[in-house]
Amino acid sequence: MKILIIEDNERVAGFLIKGLREAGHTTEHADNGRDGMYLAAGEKYDAVIMDRMLPGGIDGLTIIATLRSTGNKVPILILSALSDVDDRILGLKSGGDDYLAKPFAFGELLARLDALLRRSQDAMADNLLVLDDLALDRRSHKVTRGGKPLNLQTREFKLLEYLMRHANQVVTRTMLLENLWDYNFDPQSNVIDVHISKLRQKIDAGTSRPLLKTIRNAGYMLTSEQ
Repeated sequence: MKILIIEDNERVAGFLIKGLREAGHTTEHADNGRDGMYLAAGEKYDAVIMDRMLPGGIDGLTIIATLRSTGNKVPILILSALSDVDDRILGLKSGGDDYLAKPFAFGELLARLDALLRRSQDAMADNLLVLDDLALDRRSHKVTRGGKPLNLQTREFKLLEYLMRHANQVVTRTMLLENLWDYNFDPQSNVIDVHISKLRQKIDAGTSRPLLKTIRNAGYMLTSEQ
């Protein structure tokens, strides 16, 4: 994992860099708020370890607030000599994911960092649904097939998301109506058939491997099996 360390104390920064590299991570380091902001906003990191009080005219909480305001969700572990409850609350409310007071044991820092990385990976996996060459990103609301973007309407997106979450399973019309339209099943309604038809045209058009199948007298299935 690639970790950004924003810490002005040379001894603490060296301690962190050495320990994290020994744990198998790669690191980059900024010793002031200005450079820390530049790296955090311009590069991609798996996590950031951030001191609150920094030289350079920009403190740690300002960096965090700026990142969050631009949609950057990188996990951030705050390090600070400010250890009062109110200080910890302020750090977390500002957008930090965890708060560790100085002095600290490296073993605890590593355990907290690992926990943040696991949560981040779980969130990414939950946001990205993939079946064969079809991908749906819940966070960006984008869908691609074979790397090519598909333009789905809101209802089509929700329908595809539900089918992908139940991939390789038969999904009945009743299940779709109850979970996506939120009203009781009407056996005379063709609303599901209409939306399935439109969705099929978009995700399977121009491919020799259709993914959306109609299961006669049962429902529908999204599957890569032919």
